[in-house]
Formats: sequence, structure tokens, C-alpha cells
Amino acid sequence: MEFRRIGNIPPYVFAVVDSLKMEERRRGEDVIDLGFGNPDIPSPDIAVEKLCEAARNSKNHRYSSSRGIPKLRKAITDLYARNFGVDLDPEREAIVTIGAKEGLAHLMWVLAEPGDGVIVPSPSYPIHLFAPNLAGARVTQVELGPHVEDFFVALQQAYERSWPRARAIITSFPHNPTTYSVDKGFFERLVEFAKKNDVFLVHDFAYADIYFDGYRPPSLLEVPGAKDVGVELYTLTKSFSMPGWRVGFVLGNPEMIAALQKLKSYLDYGTFQPIQIASIVTMNEAPDYPKVVRDLYKVRRDVLCDGLERIAWSGVERPKGTMFVWAPIPEQYRHLGSVEFSVRLVKQAKVAVSPGVGFGPEGDGFVRFALVENEQRIGQGLRGIKRAFDADLALS
Repeated sequence: MEFRRIGNIPPYVFAVVDSLKMEERRRGEDVIDLGFGNPDIPSPDIAVEKLCEAARNSKNHRYSSSRGIPKLRKAITDLYARNFGVDLDPEREAIVTIGAKEGLAHLMWVLAEPGDGVIVPSPSYPIHLFAPNLAGARVTQVELGPHVEDFFVALQQAYERSWPRARAIITSFPHNPTTYSVDKGFFERLVEFAKKNDVFLVHDFAYADIYFDGYRPPSLLEVPGAKDVGVELYTLTKSFSMPGWRVGFVLGNPEMIAALQKLKSYLDYGTFQPIQIASIVTMNEAPDYPKVVRDLYKVRRDVLCDGLERIAWSGVERPKGTMFVWAPIPEQYRHLGSVEFSVRLVKQAKVAVSPGVGFGPEGDGFVRFALVENEQRIGQGLRGIKRAFDADLALS
């Protein structure tokens, strides 16, 4: 049988490492999983308490609204006013999505159609690459990496050489997996470029609140005029450590919001209403929880980066944002490629990481560590990596 829409989506390469990890665990091995970016930090107590309370009210068991209940849209626009100084209309410039992935995928359905072009950084979070693909658009990948001097210039050049000309540009900073970060000036240039060339901007702000060392990520919507050409996705997944709750938002341009709302009205009835109610209370009454989450990730980042430095894993930059560390494969293993090297780490070091090629071909010289284990477990993983490296050195 032929399934044309998904026929050109490659196998999920992360499954190779995940399958091996499960095989090792079935054999009784303790594998430290730093691969899947699945936050382990508990959700706020107030969220859990309000969820239980709201779930006991049978009125909340009925269909909800595909655009999100009004108080939830008001809560996110209030958060943007507090955190970013951005004024948003909860009626026209905000919609609730069932997580950011759902929001982005369906947004692409209304922004692009077969024959349109979309520009996406590479490497990138897989849905950024494949949401336009699923909409039938032609994806132009722009390399993003440590040797790219000016990513905005690279975007401009990609636009000029692409055909058909791009209808939309997807960005996400701080960036998963590379942890690349930008300042507000980048978005100012990007908004000006989008207006000049009649291009839609989509910024996935998944790591809005996960930042370190005095850096603060800017919102696209902080730029005057950004709402004329773009939208931003925000989620409670990382900021409030609520991954399984699936609460996301698309914010900004009212025409793009209205188009997404029209599509979603045919596709879903929104997230379970008790989850929406709990999310309202969380944003309004636990606004400092992202700092708790951020501080935990900073400790883990430092433990991992310090440990990699001690075992002579060179070239690893300490990220200014995200819950990841993007590490170049050590020179002596680079010939293996990221999948085979990741398999080797599971087998010999009992540590699972994400192979960089899973984020695009430009990622094949890297692996991604996710900071989803506590510092003691990270330390255990580092000792396993050191033993594996020492054993290979002794054999060479």
C-alpha cells in the first residue's frame, strides 16, 4: 500500500538508540537516559491540585473549545505583558493548541500548500522540518552551526536562491538542538526582511524561560510591527515543566490566528477543560515556577559540561539557553557518524544520547545531551563515558 503524504518522511533515527536502550535495560543494565528531551522535573503542585479539583466537576467533562477557553487566553496574554512587555488581544491574537507540535503542524496547513516554499534551520527539531513537508511545501534548509558567522545573512541568501520563493520562515531561539541564541536585533532584521518580501514568520519560543548566565531570550513579538507578519508559539511544557499536559499557544498576527482557528474548529474540541483550568491558575498564581525549573537545569548543565571537560571531551560550548547540550563528537570517533557513536555510548558507557543526524544532515557530527536526569545520575553517566573512552584508548 502507498501512503503518499508520509512516504518521504524518513525513519525516526532516535528509535535506534531508544530500542537499544530498552534492550540493555531488559538485560538488567542501568542506562542513563540523556537522549529524549522529556522533562523529569515535577509540574507545580498548584497545577496538580487544581486539575484534581476541576476534574471532579462533571460540567468540565463536556466538550471544550478548539480555540481555548477565554480565561486561558487571557492568562497567556497577561503572562506576555508581564514577561515581555507585549500587548496581545486574547480574542484576536491568541489561540490555545494541544501542545506546540500540534499548533505548528496545523499552522503549516493554513500557511503553505503544495508548491509553496518554507525556510527552516538545519539541524532543527524534527517537526520544524516535517510540518511544512506534511503540508506539501518545499523545504529549504539553512545550515545553523558554530561556523555560521551570521545566520540572518544565511537566511537571506537561502531566500534569494530558493524557488519557489519562501512563503514562510520557521525559527526557534534558543534553538533545539544546537542551543544557538539570538538577540532582539536579529528579530528586528528578520521582521524588516519579512515585511519587505511578504513572508510569514513563525517563531517557536519553546525555551522562552530556560536561559542562563545573564542572557534573556527575546520574544519575536517584542519587535514593533512583528504582529503584522508573524506569530510565536509558547508552551507550558518546559517553562512550567508540564510536558504531558499538552498546553501550547499561538500568539500574534490576528489573520494567521483566525485561519488556524477556522481549521482547528473542524479538527478538535480543545484540551480537556480541567487541564485548561489548571493551566490558568498555574500561570496566574505560580509565575515564579519557571525560575525554579531554570535553576535546576543550570546546575545540571554545569555538572555535565564540567564533567565532559574533565574527561577531555573537547569543543563543547556551555549553552546560554534550552535544556540541552550540543556536543561535537570527539575526533577519534567522528568517522563513526552520530548514530553509530550513540549506539557505542549505550553499549559501552550505558548512556543514551540523541544522534545529531536525527535533527538534519548538518547534525551528523554531533550528539545532543538532554538535562533530564539529576546531577547524581549525570555524574554516573560521565563516569561511564570516561570508562568507555579509557578502554578504547587502551586498545588503540
